[in-house]
Amino acid sequence: MSSDVISIEGIEGHGYHGVLAEEREQGQRFVVDIEVRLDLATAATHDDLSMTVDYSLLAREALGVIEGEPHQLIETVADRVAQRALAHAGVESVRVTVHKPEAPVGVRFGDVSVSMVRTR
Repeated sequence: MSSDVISIEGIEGHGYHGVLAEEREQGQRFVVDIEVRLDLATAATHDDLSMTVDYSLLAREALGVIEGEPHQLIETVADRVAQRALAHAGVESVRVTVHKPEAPVGVRFGDVSVSMVRTR
């Protein structure tokens, strides 16, 4: 597995994910971090975007999941983002973290998040 990494942190959008009816009606802020591992040597040597993964595309795809079809679990949101990242040629693995900073936890807290790693 390659040790080269592309990271995008803090992709933010408004989504309607959650188990509670008010979460699915009002929605809330979600933040996604993505880290993809792939071999970047050829892209670096040739200075060619087509030989790597366009991080702006990764970010737009993650935002599409955040703002797209509602899911009950942020685990599902993380999995959907991970599957889209893995669909790009050359991506060997992906780590996705979905933050739900306004989750209805019932106590004061800083953040709720789910992280997962998926490999090809």
